This record gives sequence, structure tokens and C-alpha cells, in this order.
Amino acid sequence: MVLADARRLQVDVNSAYAQLLGRRPSELIGRPLYEFVEGGPLLSPEEWRDLMLKDEVAGDVGMKLPSGEVVLVHWAGHPELVTGRQLVLFVALTTFRSGRHFRRQVEQPENDSVLSDRELEIARLVALGESGPEIADKLHITHNTVRTHVRNAMTKTGARSRAHLVAKAMGQGLVLN
Repeated sequence: MVLADARRLQVDVNSAYAQLLGRRPSELIGRPLYEFVEGGPLLSPEEWRDLMLKDEVAGDVGMKLPSGEVVLVHWAGHPELVTGRQLVLFVALTTFRSGRHFRRQVEQPENDSVLSDRELEIARLVALGESGPEIADKLHITHNTVRTHVRNAMTKTGARSRAHLVAKAMGQGLVLN
């Protein structure tokens, strides 16, 4: 996951994103997103402003690695107003390092399933950075039960990963309210 501001600067990154790009988080924060995009920037300043007004966006992009290799990333973005700042949370949904096509498509949920109270509670804790065992301990349930609730929430929202679940839940205003 990467959090970008209205100027397209990376204001926060997680270790998975830094690892994907083969860099330390400190090498990414404060630098423009498009610096790491093949052929970037792909959007004009006007197109970026329009993107910031949407509920959810998705697309494909080639991300440049230090080795010169390009990894194809299918991503989703969720613009939000956070502490008075317009930010976009980007999540890599699928990556592919060989060729120009993804092996599988991102599946969308067939209906607008509502998350249960427990699924919402667990999604909030995941969004706050809690691990599965930490959530289990805090809620006095088993780690397998946490996994089941996360999996069910991911299915209901069409999320491909925990990071994508957090991004979708934030985009829908379900967590961190």
C-alpha cells in the first residue's frame, strides 16, 4: 500500500510496497509516484485532480525496479479526505513480472453484501495494523476465527488481499471513522 497526496507525493508506504519496488520506505516517502512508473507520469495534473474526486479507481501500470526490470501491477485507489488533507490509498491487487498480461482477473462481488459487525470490527483492527494473532487475543477468539472473518469480508467486498480489504473498507467509509 502507498498513500499519496494531492501533489502525487508518496506520504506513507508499507513494507510490502517498498519490497515490491526493491527499495527502502525512506527512499520512497516524499518522492512522486510517477518517478517509479514506466512512462510516468501517466496522468496530467487535471486528470489527477479528477481522480482525487472519485470514490474508487483502478488500473494497470508498469512499476520500475532498480534493476531496470518492470513489474506489471493491477492496482486500486481510494481517494479520501484525511485530517484535512486529500489523500489516495493505492493497493497493488495483482502483480506479474513476465510479459504484459496478468494471469487472473480481479473478481468483483456479485452483490452488495453487508459486512457483519464482527467483520467490520476485524477490518478496523486490520486497518490499524493489528496482526491476526493480536486481533484474536484482543477479541478473545481463535486466530482461525479471525482468518475466517477476514476471508468472509474479503469475499463480500471483492478484495484480493488484506490490504485491498482495508482500502475498500476505507473507501466505503467503513473503517477509521
